[in-house]
Amino acid sequence: MGSVGLGGTEGETPTMTREFTEITVVGEDDTGLIANITTLLFERSINIEDLDQAVREGTFRMTMRVDTTEMVCTREKLRDDLQELGERLGVDVQARFPAERETQQIAVLVTKESHCLEALFESWDNGELGAEITVVIGNHSDLRPLAERYDVPFHDIGDEKGTPDEDQLLDLLAEYDADLMVLARYMRILSPDVVFRYENQIINVHPSLLPAFPGAEAYMQALEEGVRIAGVTAHYVTTDLDQGPIIAQRVFNVPPDADVDDLRRLGQPLEAEALLEAIELHLDDEIAVLRGRTRVRDPDDFETNDKQLGAPADLNDWVPDGPTDGLEKGPSESEADD
Repeated sequence: MGSVGLGGTEGETPTMTREFTEITVVGEDDTGLIANITTLLFERSINIEDLDQAVREGTFRMTMRVDTTEMVCTREKLRDDLQELGERLGVDVQARFPAERETQQIAVLVTKESHCLEALFESWDNGELGAEITVVIGNHSDLRPLAERYDVPFHDIGDEKGTPDEDQLLDLLAEYDADLMVLARYMRILSPDVVFRYENQIINVHPSLLPAFPGAEAYMQALEEGVRIAGVTAHYVTTDLDQGPIIAQRVFNVPPDADVDDLRRLGQPLEAEALLEAIELHLDDEIAVLRGRTRVRDPDDFETNDKQLGAPADLNDWVPDGPTDGLEKGPSESEADD
């Protein structure tokens, strides 16, 4: 199913903002789900601004941004009514009021690598993050001491092999009421049941210039292909592995005779930098997702701040400005037909 815009821009995936209440519905696909939910909202004078829906592997997900300023019930009553309807329909329904909270809250998922989590904590400790890190969740316990150093609760949801308990993960995310989930080198694939509940609210960092070299051992893939320039990518998580909308990227030169450890040494600081950049852009509501790609909401304003989506701007000075193939004239009819 595609995206449906009600009072918004057609095709634009809803992104969490401070202005609207967000309602998420997740469960088994069934006839009449949308009608039942939208009818309940209509009866309470709640206006739907954006609606997006999808089905993946039998799991239905619908995300709505709604205007509750004129609703004829309390927030608590709306939550209770939605929960009661969800139980009757066999789906999970959550209503979140971002305006209730002055500071957004982040849940961080980790495995064993510490560099991204350390960068997040340092940014938070310096007052630069713009959000609170309220919980760290790991599928191993290796980074518990780092979380405890910053007095942040740590929960290990992995078994002896690191296989995570996603039911426990969902319970923790609900308990801590996370506005954003950050995968700080979390080395597990999230199921659609998790991803659908946090559409465009999960940010991951991957050690390659996506869409090149998705999946495991990205640095090794880059070496095997003999690339001269490698990099990292921060992106929103979707149910397609490492194919979510790209937010920020960083690049570095691959030294002659480099090995995987060399690339990891060069790439890890950039992983942390790109991840922080993506988080700040999301928290500041500077980006939106349109047809599977991110866009800057206000390009003119963006150019005046210190954000850097890709390579440094002075790289443009190294790009030749000619010759070009008559692009200003456009292709001839015969060329266009080829």
